[in-house]
Amino acid sequence: MKSRIWRGAMALPVVVALSLTSGRSTASPPASQVQELPPLIPGDRADDGKLPNGKSQKDAILKAAYEQNLKDVTRLVELSGELKQDLEKGNRFVLSMATLKKTDEIEKLVKKIRSRMRQD
Repeated sequence: MKSRIWRGAMALPVVVALSLTSGRSTASPPASQVQELPPLIPGDRADDGKLPNGKSQKDAILKAAYEQNLKDVTRLVELSGELKQDLEKGNRFVLSMATLKKTDEIEKLVKKIRSRMRQD
């Protein structure tokens, strides 16, 4: 039984390859239909869109993400300081809802910063 399944599994890629190549002709298309594409050079910025002011769109997006990261990190530092003060003021058995909301906001900010940095 296993050998049948194995032979069937081995034959499947061959059948698929033959069926894909059987519909193709070996003759090349006429020269009028052939379109030459420019060579792709690594680091070529030709595919990068330009803004109306002439600057690169990619550079503008990276700059905006960087500035937003700075704002979020500043807010993160403020929230962590407030959280520390709240924990020092409070009782070790009681935690306020405001403190829990601050921890949630800190977590959201960290996730936003991390996702923005991974995209860059």
